[in-house]
Amino acid sequence: MSEAHPSVAGPKAVVFDVGNVLFHWDLRFLFDRLIVDPARREHFLSEVLTFEFHTRHDAGEPIDRLASELRAAHPEYADEIHAYVTRFNETVGGPVAGVHELVHRLYEQDVPLFALTNFGTDFWQGFRPTAPILLRFRDILVSGEEKLAKPDPAIYRRAEERFAHAADQLFFIDDREENIAAARACGWHAHLFSDAETLEAELRSRGFLR
Repeated sequence: MSEAHPSVAGPKAVVFDVGNVLFHWDLRFLFDRLIVDPARREHFLSEVLTFEFHTRHDAGEPIDRLASELRAAHPEYADEIHAYVTRFNETVGGPVAGVHELVHRLYEQDVPLFALTNFGTDFWQGFRPTAPILLRFRDILVSGEEKLAKPDPAIYRRAEERFAHAADQLFFIDDREENIAAARACGWHAHLFSDAETLEAELRSRGFLR
C-alpha cells in the first residue's frame, strides 16, 4: 500500500459515523411496510417509538427493558414494538452512494480509519456481521457499549483515548449538526456529511486522497 500524506498541521486519521453516512438508516424503512394506515404509522413514530426513545438504547439502556416499558405504556402497539426489537436490521438501508468506495480508497492509502457511532449494543451485535465494510476500520466506538452517546463531549474524549490520537489529529464525518458542533468544540476537525462527492472533495483538500 502507498502512504497518504495529510498536511503536517492537519488531521491524521478519519472517523466515520455509521448511520446515514456509511449506511442509510430510518425507522420508516421497516414501519412504512408494517403499518399500512398512514395516520396510525405517524402516531407510532411521533408519539410512541420516537427518535428520543430510540436514543436511550443508543446511550446504553437495555432493549428488553425499554421494550417492556413501551409495551406497558402502549399495549395497542405490542406487535410493532416486537418488530422493532427483533427486526431492527430492516431499519438499515443499503450503503450510502459512493461512501464505501471512499473508505476503500482511504484504506488502500494507509489512512487510519475509525468509526464513532450512536448504536444500541443489542442492535449493533446483530448489525455488524452484515456489514463487511466495517472490517476496514481499526477500531469502532459504539455508544451503547460505552454508555455515552454523541453529542456528549465525554464520548469524543473516550474516542481520543481509544483511537490513540489527539483531538486535532482526528477528522470526523457525521450527518447531524449537533454532533459536528460537539466534535469541533472538542478540538476535532469535522465535516457535516451531505453526499460522497462533497466529502471526497474535502478529503482531497486535506491531503487524505490523491
